[in-house]
Amino acid sequence: MTEQMFFELNNSVKMPVLGLGVFQTPPEETAEAVEHALKSGYRHIDTAAAYMNEAGVGEGIRRSGISREEIFIETKVWITDYGYEETLHAFEKSVTKLGVDHIDLLILHQAVPTGFDRTVQAYKALEKLLADGKVRAIGVSNFMSEHLENLIEQTDTVPAVNQIEVHPYFQQRDVVNTNKKYGILTQCWSPIGGITFYPGFENGLPSTLDNETIGGIATKYGKTSAQVMLRWHLHEGRQVIPKSVKPSRIEENFDVFDFELTEEELGAIDALDTGKRGGPEPVDMTFEDFSFPIPEA
Repeated sequence: MTEQMFFELNNSVKMPVLGLGVFQTPPEETAEAVEHALKSGYRHIDTAAAYMNEAGVGEGIRRSGISREEIFIETKVWITDYGYEETLHAFEKSVTKLGVDHIDLLILHQAVPTGFDRTVQAYKALEKLLADGKVRAIGVSNFMSEHLENLIEQTDTVPAVNQIEVHPYFQQRDVVNTNKKYGILTQCWSPIGGITFYPGFENGLPSTLDNETIGGIATKYGKTSAQVMLRWHLHEGRQVIPKSVKPSRIEENFDVFDFELTEEELGAIDALDTGKRGGPEPVDMTFEDFSFPIPEA
């Protein structure tokens, strides 16, 4: 991978600008997707304890034959395992399932604002793991601006990454700007709007893949709409983790480094924002309603 294909985090760790996401990928398919992605040039895999496929990620890494030192592994602690000692144990579960001795980026999966004391204790455990060299960087996911500022006030280490829903129809500029304020890299889940394809989501618009503005730009460059959306994120300094289990799509999503969008084209995609979230509201995340057991390794 070339130098321009990395973002430098706020602790100087380099993170690939594009990775493979494995959200909702069944365990039996995860290993194949990860293996193919790594053999296709990817060097970053994003998983989570709550996805129940960390072992599949580890298997795919081993099958790929790519050196562990070349691969950036990211995983997330689920809210059930929040708390200082609980989060330290969650790390042990994850590294055992992954079959590795360290994690490149370990993040908290949700803010859980109604139980933020436990969230803070979980983050302090991440700080301990960072200080001990067991993880190379730490961060958060689905944290809104007020959650970030509250966390930063109570801890010593500014998150390196905040993974949030961002795609042309939902751009979360307020959170992205807060991330920038603190030197936090915005990482985009559902970067091509996949969450909006799910049954029950209605915004009165065509799929992002069928959007005329994005499609017109794609035609100009001989690219797909998905590739244009990924290029848009990268141009604007956001890391992306598109998900696919299809070999051709995995390869397609990585083929985005040979064209540039104009300022006018970037602005046209910016103008598609609807302000409508596809995923769950972060403020609705509670321990009572969303906790479930994360199995031992």
